[in-house]
Amino acid sequence: MKDVIVFDIETKNTFADVGGAHNIDRLETSFVGVYSYQQDKYLSFFEEDFPQLGPIFQNAGMVIGFATKRFDLPVMRKYFNFNIMALNNLDLLEVIEAAYGSRIGLDILAQTNLGVGKTGHGLDAIRYWEEGKLKELQEYCLQDVKVTKMLYDFIKKNGYVAIPKKYTNEIVRVPLVLPSFEVKASLF
Repeated sequence: MKDVIVFDIETKNTFADVGGAHNIDRLETSFVGVYSYQQDKYLSFFEEDFPQLGPIFQNAGMVIGFATKRFDLPVMRKYFNFNIMALNNLDLLEVIEAAYGSRIGLDILAQTNLGVGKTGHGLDAIRYWEEGKLKELQEYCLQDVKVTKMLYDFIKKNGYVAIPKKYTNEIVRVPLVLPSFEVKASLF
């Protein structure tokens, strides 16, 4: 049985550094955090570790993330000799946006549904990279992976996501049905 993984990436630079969002392929990845359901553990990959990351992506039956189709996968495609965009991908932002009718941030979703949140902002990760604070970079990204995994598990279990309305903070329950994936224990 193929693994199901949750992942998130951090970059070394911003859209402003590369001339705008239309130059997404010019962004450089500093770190990728992964959770493997099969191994039941979190994995860390700095750029020099990407040769070990490629097979994890290739052997995944599903990759799960937040804004992966718009950001993570397009940024990562230059690092691998296979079509990362062709992976079976569940982008939670895309699913929630389609059901709710507008974008909503991961931190707000996590705080509302899980009582936990992100530990910072994506610009913090760039600063950590620039300052050589690799442990902080790793911890920041892995927290985002944990929050994304917890949100995915919450939606699968409960069949909805709670979203606070922007100006009233009234909580709206948005029904969602996510695909189920059976992950068997690793053979190695």
